Formats: sequence, structure tokens, C-alpha cells
Amino acid sequence: MSLPYHIPVLLEESVDALNIKPDGVYIDVTFGGGGHSRHILSKLGEKGKLIAFDQDRDVLENTPEDERFKLILQNFRYIKNALLLYGIKEVDGILADLGVSSHQFDTPERGFSYRFDADLDMRMNTNLHLTAKEVINTYEAKELIRVFSDYGEVRNTKSLVHKLIQYREDKEIETTNELCQILEKMCKPNMTNKYFAQIFQALRIEVNQEMEVLKDFLKNTTALLKPEGRLSVITYHSLEDRLVKRFMNSGNFEGKIEKDFYGNPLTPFKKITKKPILAPSNEIQDNSRARSAKLRVAEKKIN
Repeated sequence: MSLPYHIPVLLEESVDALNIKPDGVYIDVTFGGGGHSRHILSKLGEKGKLIAFDQDRDVLENTPEDERFKLILQNFRYIKNALLLYGIKEVDGILADLGVSSHQFDTPERGFSYRFDADLDMRMNTNLHLTAKEVINTYEAKELIRVFSDYGEVRNTKSLVHKLIQYREDKEIETTNELCQILEKMCKPNMTNKYFAQIFQALRIEVNQEMEVLKDFLKNTTALLKPEGRLSVITYHSLEDRLVKRFMNSGNFEGKIEKDFYGNPLTPFKKITKKPILAPSNEIQDNSRARSAKLRVAEKKIN
């Protein structure tokens, strides 16, 4: 029995949050297994449109045969220019389910998971040049410290980087198993899985430039969304969630709210969710990935 490509997280909640109009134009920037897209299509009428983005060609097998649907094989950081090619300047709603798909985690040769022995790859777009192996073996100490500190929030970063550089002086670190053997010596026995997850997350974020991609995407949403258009975003770790929260609150990534002459906040969005929506216990039981999911929703203000 084959595993499902990807189990959509917070499916009902994230799609309902878009407040879908039957004749509206909607964007799913993280198509993956197509679960969210199919649910959006089920709520659209004949004149509605859904455009989906994904940079991983493996998703082609999940494409629904529907005249209202268009898949763009591109990174969603380029959403604005990509949509202009199809004559779309404004949309009614945008959904993003960030992070790695179940398919990518469960495909050993992609190198995303420490559960399998594979080349250190971790590219969401396999046409890109930079891999996790290149990061581990060519980055200088200060660059590796930045990656593990900023993206993995690893505490013993300096001693870890020293150990990695010592190891690679004699031999390249080529596989996930080789990396895990080094990591095992750097953490307490009861913290192994958490430590591995932090390191693999940090490498994946660096390889795919996930934070820069998210910032570029969010900045584009203010121009793309129509007044009262909805932005529905699911995050999986604190780095993503912090960016999304600040952007929805203030329209920038510093969280600083500008005010007009009269003291009124100059923010592009109205928050629909004051606190993030979390997955219910029954969903977490069926899909462990949902445990760390947080859904935030905002609506573009009417000028």
C-alpha cells in the first residue's frame, strides 16, 4: 500500500478562512498533493478560477483535470510576475501551507529526513544547484554558525561546527547517516530526535532560502489581494510564524506599526484570527505533522 502524497493540514479551517466567492479568483501557492486546491475548487462555481504554484515537478501527478484550474511550476516568491503573464493583477484570496510535503519527507532519495540514509540533498526544486551536502562541506565556520543558530535555534552551535569542520578535513560528509553519526556525539541521548530535527530544518531552510522566499511572497500579497481579500497561512515553526504574525499585524517584518497624523494605524490588513488556529486533537492523531501547525488569517483593508 503506497503512502498518500500529502495529507492536507487544517483543511477545512484554512479554506473556510478564505471566505470563498463562487466566481472569485484564488491562489494556492503550495499545491503539493492538491488537497487544499481540490477543496477550494469544490466551493467555486463555473466562473471561479484557482491558480496553484509548486516548484517540485513530482506534483504533476496530482493535477486535477478541471478547466478552472491552472498549475504554475514555479517558486511562489515570484507570484506577482507569474500571475501577470496570465493577465491576473488582483485576486480574492491566497492560501499557503508552508514547509515540506509528506511526499518529500517520505521519499528517501530527497534527503529531507534523518529516518533514511540518502545523499544530503534537501532541494524542493531539484533543478537548483545548492544542496545540503554543499552547505555542510563548503560553508565557512561563521556561515554554518549562522545557519544553525538562525534557522535551527541550536544551542551548541560553535562546538557542532568545530566538529563538522574537523570531520570534513579528512572526508566529505555525503549522506544523512554520516551527518547523523556526527550529530549523535553532540547531544544528550534522550534529545537525539529533537536535535536531528533542528539541524535538518536549518539545512533545509538554507538550501531552499525559505525565509527569503516567505518574505518576498508576503510582500507581494498586499498588492495582489483585492480589498477584503483574504490571506490564509499555515506555518510549522516559530521562525515562519513570527514573520507571518508580524506582517499581518503591521505590514512589515519588524512588527513596527506606522501611524498617520491622527494616530490611526497604517496597516494593510485586518486580523481575522487574533490567535493562531491549531489543529484539533483528532487531526493530530491521524496526522502527526499537524501538531506544530498554526493557521493565521488576515483580510486586506478597504482603503
